[in-house]
Amino acid sequence: MMHTIDLKFLGIPNTIASFLIESSDGPFLIETGPYSTFPHLKRGLQKAGYTPEDIQHVFLTHIHLDHAGAAWAFAQNGAQVYMHPFGERHMENPEKLMSSARRIYQDKMDELWGAMHPINGEQITTVDDNATLEVGQHEIKAIYSPGHAVHHIAWLIDDTLFTGDVAGVKIADGMVVPPCPPPDINIEDWDASIARIRELAPRRLFLTHFGEVTDVSAHLHELEERLHQWAEWMRPKFESGDAMETITPAFEKMVRQQLADFGIDKQGIEKYEAANPPWMSVAGLLRYWKKKSA
Repeated sequence: MMHTIDLKFLGIPNTIASFLIESSDGPFLIETGPYSTFPHLKRGLQKAGYTPEDIQHVFLTHIHLDHAGAAWAFAQNGAQVYMHPFGERHMENPEKLMSSARRIYQDKMDELWGAMHPINGEQITTVDDNATLEVGQHEIKAIYSPGHAVHHIAWLIDDTLFTGDVAGVKIADGMVVPPCPPPDINIEDWDASIARIRELAPRRLFLTHFGEVTDVSAHLHELEERLHQWAEWMRPKFESGDAMETITPAFEKMVRQQLADFGIDKQGIEKYEAANPPWMSVAGLLRYWKKKSA
């Protein structure tokens, strides 16, 4: 059995999920969310009949704080944490990761993300592309999927793919949007990852932001189109040397209008902006075009 646990990030439902999967060898998690939402995660585990101490395996799609920030709390209880090799050093010593985030979020760090502590290297298992791990009766296959982040893994269990951020953000019946934070956004890599998901042909996707997608083909098509539309919107702004202070409100207005045109109300837009702040995509896409022009 699989449970989607709503972490109620910033008190807002349906923005960040953690996935609890039961097995004959005990329950395991895909994604932990940030430590700021740990009380909601704990309540979700308890509702399913478990405690944090019962979780001995944690699978991370990548090490961004909204996905992995609470992994250390499970490691302290003895859990093994599975991730891309590029993320290992940051989880063993999160000082650089947290310092970088602090420069961006400043005095909002605690409210947004909470604490993050080192994970003992012996409790980190790095996995190769296509590696298969077993927990009880489940085989969990690692699918390298860069584009959003170079260290991104989607996890395949039977015909279900847990996609982290590589399959975008979609809340309820809303619009599909691509989260494009710095520093790793790469459109070509993301296109290749989308193509790979198509080749895998999963029956359903589970998005960390947020929940189940069953029309996989339509979802991926919409993601691909919007990813390129956003990138091309940003391109002339970069080439003209426009200031980020000018670009950001224009981009935010454009995204909000797209969401509204899709039929998403004010409360729904608030959820999207909590899950995927548009200003982060400005920074990421400008950095992408800067790398392309170098």
